[in-house]
Amino acid sequence: MNRLIHIDKITDIPQEYLNTPIGLLLEYHNLNRAFENYSEAQLLVGMCMDNRKHLHIPDNFAYIIRSGGANLRYSEFKVSFAVSVGGVKHIALIAHNHCGMVNLMSKKNQFIEKLSENGGWTIEQAEEHFNNYAPMFEINNEIDFTLSETLRLRQRYPKVQIAPLYYKVEDNLLYLIKES
Repeated sequence: MNRLIHIDKITDIPQEYLNTPIGLLLEYHNLNRAFENYSEAQLLVGMCMDNRKHLHIPDNFAYIIRSGGANLRYSEFKVSFAVSVGGVKHIALIAHNHCGMVNLMSKKNQFIEKLSENGGWTIEQAEEHFNNYAPMFEINNEIDFTLSETLRLRQRYPKVQIAPLYYKVEDNLLYLIKES
């Protein structure tokens, strides 16, 4: 994937993120930087709800919002809370490969069947639920969606530094997404 910047050493971190909470996130997670103690969150992490991802970060370092596809459109009040009351000035938006929100429509039959079977819904209720909500949460691909969500959030919060990141499930590492 030539759209990703591999972070293997500190010098791989772009200058704009060095000595920021985003740079520290990359150092903690990818480079095993020794943990420091934090009493307040330094950044907000927006990431997918997928269970295969776990960040290697110190306690109290970040607010974390997990939402399918790292889609923060419907969590904007929580973002605003972290920025205002929490005082964060940095957001790391983290997509990952093999995201279930990509091509969500292909999972329609499974969704309906299993929601009925596991959740006790009728087939009709499950189908209506899927039809009402799937279009809000489906993403075309992880990288393009993350870049567009990064741009949207930058316009909404112009004083907040926002970085688009990518988590590879196979190696459990974070990558920066190239923006140009």
